[in-house]
Amino acid sequence: MTVTYLGVRHHSPACARLVARAIAELRPAHVLVEGPSDLNGRLDELLLGHELPVAVFSHYRDAERAATSWTPLCDYSPEWIALAHGRAAGAEVRFIDLPAWHPAFEGRANRYADAEARYADATARLCRRFGVDSVDALWDRMVEADPDAADLTARLETYFDVVRGDTEADPSDRAREEYMASWVRAARAAAGDRPVLVVTGGFHRPAIRRLAGRPPADGPVTGGRDRAWPEVPAAPEDAVVGSFLVPYSFRQLDAFAGYESGMPSPAYHQWLWEHGREAAGDRLVRSVVGRLRARSHPVSTASLVAARTSALALAALRGHPGPARLDLLDGLAGALITEALDEPLPWTRRGPLRPGSHPVVAEMVAACGGERTGRLHPDTPVPPLVHDVAARLAALGLDTGEPVTVRLTDPSGRDRSRVLHRLRVLGVPGHERVSGPSHGTDPVVEERWEPRASAGREAALIEAGGFGARLDEAAVVALGDRATAAGADCGRLAEVLFDAVACGATELAGPLVARLRSGLAAAARPGPLGTALATALGLWRHDRVYGVARDPLLGAVVDTAVSRVLWLVEGAGGGPASTGPDRERLRALAAVRDACLHADTLLTVSREAAVDVFRRVSNDPLAPADLRGAAFGLCRVLDPARRTPDRGAGEPDTGRRTPERAEPAVAVRAVSEPRVLGDWLAGLFAVAREELGATPGERGPLVVALDDLVAAMTETDFLVALPSLREAFAYFPPAEREQIAARLIERRGLRGSSRALLRTTADPLLIAQARELEDHVSRALDRLGLGATR
Repeated sequence: MTVTYLGVRHHSPACARLVARAIAELRPAHVLVEGPSDLNGRLDELLLGHELPVAVFSHYRDAERAATSWTPLCDYSPEWIALAHGRAAGAEVRFIDLPAWHPAFEGRANRYADAEARYADATARLCRRFGVDSVDALWDRMVEADPDAADLTARLETYFDVVRGDTEADPSDRAREEYMASWVRAARAAAGDRPVLVVTGGFHRPAIRRLAGRPPADGPVTGGRDRAWPEVPAAPEDAVVGSFLVPYSFRQLDAFAGYESGMPSPAYHQWLWEHGREAAGDRLVRSVVGRLRARSHPVSTASLVAARTSALALAALRGHPGPARLDLLDGLAGALITEALDEPLPWTRRGPLRPGSHPVVAEMVAACGGERTGRLHPDTPVPPLVHDVAARLAALGLDTGEPVTVRLTDPSGRDRSRVLHRLRVLGVPGHERVSGPSHGTDPVVEERWEPRASAGREAALIEAGGFGARLDEAAVVALGDRATAAGADCGRLAEVLFDAVACGATELAGPLVARLRSGLAAAARPGPLGTALATALGLWRHDRVYGVARDPLLGAVVDTAVSRVLWLVEGAGGGPASTGPDRERLRALAAVRDACLHADTLLTVSREAAVDVFRRVSNDPLAPADLRGAAFGLCRVLDPARRTPDRGAGEPDTGRRTPERAEPAVAVRAVSEPRVLGDWLAGLFAVAREELGATPGERGPLVVALDDLVAAMTETDFLVALPSLREAFAYFPPAEREQIAARLIERRGLRGSSRALLRTTADPLLIAQARELEDHVSRALDRLGLGATR
């Protein structure tokens, strides 16, 4: 009995041909393939007769972690050839790798991600030795350019031995290799005198061969009824685990689209697999020319002749029996691109096509990539979610492919909206929301959904089945994962919150509430918290559109956000120097004000405790000026009993008032320094602009105090104060600014239009600077005796 180890590169046509030849020549008893061993009982399902490419989608979820991964297969995948040809030859075919949920695959979304990519030093040395720019170019030159070479097997063994070298595998690779070696030992014991063929990634081949020659570390393997096959690890009892076939596409397989494993240019390699090198080259050229001419890009016969000549010359120079993929691409690029390129051609490196690539290059890459999408056999099992979605769409009349308009105040309309939002959250294509409310207090009560291209819908639904068996459950789990991924990013958490409301997921709060609260409680700045707080508070107070007013999930978010904002603002520093008002932070404080006034029953922090915080901030000389102004205003808004009667403009200040008890006119004089005055006012106006007393019938002592302060400023001080003062008064709507202007005109005993006063012919700051410059010049002329004669 012999064991033949074939090390392959995933998705390599040359390796696939090598596997097919080995099966035909050896007629092995067992064909062992790198792949998920927990699928061994479902190989008939895998071989139903699908249109490739397809992938095995696996999902895992427990209380600690969630993971998904794909095992893609196409017509020219060596693993697929091993399965299909091995079964046809009468061999017993087995997957021998650990299941996708196993911790050895932690952080790996693709089972067939190239192991040699993790050992880049060896591949870099080989690239330098062969004078090529990338691993893909090296592989094309060594293997795909001459797949019928007599020494191909030896060449591959040498390549993978060099890549692996004496490097110690990481723990995950070591666990996988030891497990695969145990299958080899079991097959060797069961095969008698017949051969065994082992097909794995070439990087793993040396280690598996070495390990398979050793006795098992843990004694005899157990499992099969007729023979001792290794035991397939069982998932933890509390975990949700599953694997299903999904359609895959050439775009997902293409390294130029960001695929981390296998070969670039899948369409070209499909032609190479089906028709050979010469026919594949002809198809590549025709496809590129067709795409360019379809986009009105001229391609002359002379250019094609030049491209062909260049490709033949490059093939001869590189020692290829005929033009290979890179020879053709380089020849076409040289003939069709006449201007200088900003970066190297994409096939000289690994990774996706970069934005801004030359249009001809982009079309060449697209032509080589292709647009094929696989199709599953009708008898392929699918997760329960697929059936649940189909039933819900049919029951609600959403399966017609027509535009959908729903009225959210109608319970039936809300049900249809929730189903469509849940599919959106799960990333299932089919409908796109083109209009509707953007938050809970938005007066819009209708949503419009338009049908969109549904390419990838089947795969997306199957993959969404990893979140749950029912659509509502799946959406909640997906939202919980988004909340976890958002961490303390309050903007993203606010998006999760709104989506939870739109999906009707608030009644299923549980872990989602915990994740939202955890993220908000970890926020490092008060500003971003304001978005989540304002969203939650608005929905809790007002929303009738989505039916979540007074919802406990929203109440929990409000309470957490308010507590966190109070904690953060009390520790805020920055000193008295002006840095401009922090508008995000001020919006958060305005949201805290509203929560204290209108939702105090939700809060674990009492209003009195909040006022104490703001009193300390308003007294803190090291706090930013805008924060001190906001804190002063919040003390007055949240604890009106502490206000003192208005004083007349001429009454002296006795000095007995604490800042929060002082009148605004008194408090503003304490921050009259030009560089901080506007910031302090911006904070005050952001949370309590009524303190200016701009409405008719009030005496408005703050207006008087501000007018006196500004009038007493030197022109230089006024120029310093003007930008921040303008920003502060931007908190007033136009009508209120006009009332303030009217009061100032009246105070000076003048007559005129306040509206005209607000409509200057130029930027007021520019006007003030020009006037200051003119006065400066006049003073200089007077000092030198050159002034105008009076």
